[in-house]
Amino acid sequence: MSETLTRRPLPSLMTLSDRAAVRLRALYAGAHKGELLRVSVGKRGCSGLSYEMNFVTEPEAGDDRVEDHGLVLLVDRKATLFLTGTVMDYEVKDLESGFTFVNPNEKGRCGCGESFHV
Repeated sequence: MSETLTRRPLPSLMTLSDRAAVRLRALYAGAHKGELLRVSVGKRGCSGLSYEMNFVTEPEAGDDRVEDHGLVLLVDRKATLFLTGTVMDYEVKDLESGFTFVNPNEKGRCGCGESFHV
């Protein structure tokens, strides 16, 4: 008897919300023309890990390329384990605005929201 294995689809490494795509498209067309956003995870804060974003002109060796909404961003391969399935959003509040991350791998955040742990 032959048993057929079904594979469940793997989650995307990262996706962009509509708001994040609009903002990133504006950044790519303006001050960061010819650059790509690179997302990584660093060690910082009381929970241990933090999201880091930098604009770069070239990918680093081993960077993963993410394409969503017709846009490209780079993800540090060392951050892949922490970021798989993450949605990058863009929020505008009364006193601040910026990219945020909805990460299904997060187990908690520090009180100030600067860092997270998995």
